[in-house]
Amino acid sequence: MLGMLSALAMVLSALEGLIPPIPGMPPGSKLGLSNLATMYAAFSLGPVPALAVAVAKGLFAGIIRGVVAMGMSLCGGLLSAAVMSLLLKAGKPFGWVGIGIAGALCHNGGQLMLAYLITGPAVVGYAPFLVLFALPTGALTGLTLGIITPRLAKLEDRFFL
Repeated sequence: MLGMLSALAMVLSALEGLIPPIPGMPPGSKLGLSNLATMYAAFSLGPVPALAVAVAKGLFAGIIRGVVAMGMSLCGGLLSAAVMSLLLKAGKPFGWVGIGIAGALCHNGGQLMLAYLITGPAVVGYAPFLVLFALPTGALTGLTLGIITPRLAKLEDRFFL
């Protein structure tokens, strides 16, 4: 299951890279579709597998897009996976949408921290745009996972037990 979720995260990341920039999106931002695999791993398998999916996705980013992309993916993905795991452990107090938004905000925050270390304080001015974009994309991710999780759980019970 962990291997399948890692592969899914990589495929979604690659497919997301093929989507042309959406007008009004901050440069370099993505929809966060691969976060679906990480969030589902946190929900169904726990925090350590979710972190493993984030690492696999980060290493994949390094292979296809280079070292900086790997660092960005790892910083954002690990922070996001950790926070989503904590929120799920607390019993989903904010629901799927809230967890998706928290994951998106943390992913952007982790990437912004690395960008700050690489480029300096000027990158902080980019933060408001990332927050504004993280709200709808995180909500979409959370909503999507909330809809498909019952179906995935049925498939998991059917094929992996």
